[in-house]
This record gives sequence, structure tokens and C-alpha cells, in this order.
Amino acid sequence: MFYSCFLNYSDLVNVYSLLILSWQVYILECNDQSLYTGITNDLQKRIMAHNSGKGAKYTKARLPVKLVYKESYKTKSDSLKREFEIKKLKRKEKLKLFN
Repeated sequence: MFYSCFLNYSDLVNVYSLLILSWQVYILECNDQSLYTGITNDLQKRIMAHNSGKGAKYTKARLPVKLVYKESYKTKSDSLKREFEIKKLKRKEKLKLFN
């Protein structure tokens, strides 16, 4: 009974994947007001990379960038699918996601 309050290994892996390995689809607004959409499993680190010029080639010339929207997904595959959907949207439709 004493150990019943602890999670088993399988539960720990599930918690870890939900909390640590979750994937985000994000939209950045660049200095020129253009929008950039990407995915990551470490959003803070990725935004720092973008703003230090070590992110995407697109954002490197449009610094600084700021986060305007994000969605979380359990798997990389799901986030890639959503990224593709968002990238197909027109600017007005993207703005509706976060305005």
C-alpha cells in the first residue's frame, strides 16, 4: 500500500511525453509584420534561436520576432499536420486565430 502513491514506469513515460515531449505549432510575428509558422518541442528555446538569428532563414532577416499564437499536440506528426494546415491559410485567416 505504501507504494500505491507512486507512478509505475509506464505512467511516468506517459506523463513525461505529455509534459516534456509535447509539440507546439506556433506563429511568430516578424518585425515587418509578416507571419512565420513552425513547430517545436521546446518553444522557449526555439523563439530564442529565432531572435538570435539561428532560427529559420526567413526570420533571420526579419528580427525581432514575437510569439502571437501556439497550439500543443502530443506527437510531432500531429503538429506537422496542423502546421501544414495553418501554412495554407491566408493571412486574414491566420490573424483570426489569435485576434
